[in-house]
Amino acid sequence: MRTLGRMLAVAAASAIGAAAPAAAAELHVGSKRFTESYVLGEIIKQSAQAAGEAAATHSQGLGNTAIVLNALTTGAIDVYPEYTGTIAKEILKLEAVPPLPELNAKLAPMGLAAGVPLGFNNTYAIALRGDDARAKGIAKLSDLKTHSELKLGLSQEFIGRADGWPGLKRAYELPFETPRGLDHGLAYEAIAQKQVDAIDIYSTDAKLDKYGLTVLDDDRNYFPRYDAVLLYRTDLPQRLPKTWAALQKLEGTIDDAAMRRMNAAAELEGQNFAAVAAGFLAQRPGAAQPAKPATAGDFWSKLFGPDFAHLTLTHLGLVFVSLVVSIVIGIPLGILAAKRPATEAVILGATGVIQTIPSLALLAVLIPLTGRIGAVPALIALSAYALLPIVRNTHTGLAQISRGMKEAAQSLGMESGTILGKIELPLAAQTILAGIKTSAVINVGTATIAAFIGAGGYGERIVTGLALNDHAMLLAGAIPAAALALLIEGAFRIGERWIIPAGLRRDRAIEP
Repeated sequence: MRTLGRMLAVAAASAIGAAAPAAAAELHVGSKRFTESYVLGEIIKQSAQAAGEAAATHSQGLGNTAIVLNALTTGAIDVYPEYTGTIAKEILKLEAVPPLPELNAKLAPMGLAAGVPLGFNNTYAIALRGDDARAKGIAKLSDLKTHSELKLGLSQEFIGRADGWPGLKRAYELPFETPRGLDHGLAYEAIAQKQVDAIDIYSTDAKLDKYGLTVLDDDRNYFPRYDAVLLYRTDLPQRLPKTWAALQKLEGTIDDAAMRRMNAAAELEGQNFAAVAAGFLAQRPGAAQPAKPATAGDFWSKLFGPDFAHLTLTHLGLVFVSLVVSIVIGIPLGILAAKRPATEAVILGATGVIQTIPSLALLAVLIPLTGRIGAVPALIALSAYALLPIVRNTHTGLAQISRGMKEAAQSLGMESGTILGKIELPLAAQTILAGIKTSAVINVGTATIAAFIGAGGYGERIVTGLALNDHAMLLAGAIPAAALALLIEGAFRIGERWIIPAGLRRDRAIEP
């Protein structure tokens, strides 16, 4: 058992200091995974912060509508920017978009309300390259019916939404098969490189003019209005009245042109989301002049930016805390599978099935189950994904010990528990450690997905890079994660010489 204790000690020591302190009472703002939602989330956060009643935090890029809505209904966040069309069609499953009072009557049973219309309508639309649209005589959506040769590049959310592709295809009797999903942040580059011919866009997107796209007329009025509002928990105005009063002052302050300018500042000029929001708020009457906006900078400034240490510690915490949990659960399960053959198929099968669950789907399910976003559901998911290598290697290591060796120990009068701790586990230690190492390395990459539910880590940069189609930002998140995986691999190789007694190490080469 001493060898097992050393394994746990190494993993536990790596996690010391990784856990963040409990947060004080705050207003929790959320946003989805596209530029406009990031910017609006920052505007909400900074407006609330200026009220001076409560600290405000912004959980950026919480995936699609289902994930951010789960976060809102469970109380993990208090408010996020949403659109009336999405509330009506996607959340409430209505045929039309009613006025706000009617929306609120239907949202009330969920403990939610919509309010503070911001002043712009960001509707869905379909766009083609301008030269293609002119050459083919395509000006409206109904023209697509006779152009089945076009290749569509639609976002995953648009394909799955009730007010998106399925309904559009029916309304216009379009001849296209449902395409594979394309991230919205990458769609503009794909259409510019002629990898696709038509994409779904938001009417306030900054890149429409840059790429010379033609937005097709919705001649059958399929798309409803998507007026930007705040979707919030109904207790917010009573719980934080001064903060709510500050948020109400945003009503009607952002028109279509202003929103497009802010999107352009982030996507085309390289300003960060906080700077874009601060610049907008500073233009309001009585506001202080903002500091000079921070621009995107080069790759090295992004890689070693001021958030590098924080993201590294957060990522390490996610990896090693989940690894410790997996060790504590996985090794006993592996022992049970080896000692009780009747349980082997169930244990190995169950841990194998967990590996097949898509990570984003598992995270989305864990939000309502845990009632929160961030580290807790992320750690549960990562711990589950790390189980298989540990369980399988523990089972394999114990199964490989010869029956004669165990019988010899029994003939000396040793009890089964003593044989396990003094003989079997030390002999299997190298195989078990290999499983732990595999889990740790895999978790480094898997932990980047946790940023989609506000758990932080290097995934924050990857999510932001996807939203902005910023390759430097993507690499600034991906490269440290890859380097961390290599460092962990090397650290385990070195640590193996301390953990595994010399007499039990398997030779790497066959001696002549």
